[in-house]
Amino acid sequence: MRAVVFNGLRDVSVEDVPDPFIERPTDVVVKITASNICGSDLHMYEGRTDLKPGTVMGHENLGEVVEVGHAVCDIRVGDRVCLPFNVSCGFCKNCAAGSTGFCLTVNPPSAGGAYGYPSMGPYSGGQAEYLRVPYADFNALKLPEDSVDKENDYVMLAGVFPTGWHGTQLAQVEPGDRVAIYGAGPVGIMAAYSSLIQGAAEVFVIDYVAERLALAEKFGAIGIDARTDAVGYLKDLTDGEGVDRGIEAVGYRAHDPAGNERSGLTINALVDVVRPTGGIGVVGDFVPQDPGAADDLAKSGRMAFDFGTFFLKGQTMAAGQANVRTYTRYLRDLIHQNKATPSRLVSHNLGLSDAPDAYRHFANRDQGWMKVVLNPGRG
Repeated sequence: MRAVVFNGLRDVSVEDVPDPFIERPTDVVVKITASNICGSDLHMYEGRTDLKPGTVMGHENLGEVVEVGHAVCDIRVGDRVCLPFNVSCGFCKNCAAGSTGFCLTVNPPSAGGAYGYPSMGPYSGGQAEYLRVPYADFNALKLPEDSVDKENDYVMLAGVFPTGWHGTQLAQVEPGDRVAIYGAGPVGIMAAYSSLIQGAAEVFVIDYVAERLALAEKFGAIGIDARTDAVGYLKDLTDGEGVDRGIEAVGYRAHDPAGNERSGLTINALVDVVRPTGGIGVVGDFVPQDPGAADDLAKSGRMAFDFGTFFLKGQTMAAGQANVRTYTRYLRDLIHQNKATPSRLVSHNLGLSDAPDAYRHFANRDQGWMKVVLNPGRG
């Protein structure tokens, strides 16, 4: 089959690789019809992770089941399914508690597995014609009859929409809250959208890119240019108190207006702008090692954190990758009932052969490139 293969720094290509097959009786094989390029893929593409050359990329996948292991009970050949980027078993202590992003079974001794992702197990990615899905009864979310017409919506269930929703849960967003979100990438916009779906009164999204802020505003948020004094503006707006909740959707590669990377910039800004006893959720990517970082703390996954202010304000903070499978059923149903249309993120639908150019444009942050969906059937 054809697949998008990581070769090294800023180098991906479409290659012929071995077809996946049923390795365990709980597996299925899915013919991929849609696979997103994610911001996390850019970290790999730009050499900021330890992804091994030869890895098939792609962790946000959707398609049609073409082969089923004999121990699979609920999934059938012909089912259209969305595949959460977390590979999880469904029965370990963490999965049973809903923490499916931290499965204890699929990648021992680490907690958590994912497709096409460094240090997240031996699972090939889905930017390919076919994908093996382990523990398929748990990991494959069956889609309704409108899944072809709404494919760009449903493929957002594989990662970006649930990750934005997860940010609201970590921050404990409640109806009537004012929410500040750093980052107007796909995750930040989905966090804003999720906040508004849940009844937030006002949602502010802070970023440097005007095009992204404009898209956030189309989803109902209020855009703020990060080159301005966003914290001061929001404090003035709230009579000095600060917003109720904050969501970090940038991650360890946050940078200041001069372009210098400062991994603690956005988290410390949220500590400043969130009111006393308010909540902060962190869903931007952070890593335990970053050899490409500009300073020694960041190289070892550390940062200078304003813990004194955080403590004195009595804030709460929660962090971590999304437990995608925990949210996908009801987010799927919101899409099915026309209550949510996350596909407004999508800027391009392209074939696999277009992937090298798509990665280059996306990595260069070229205008007009937001969320790219690869459709192997397009070529």
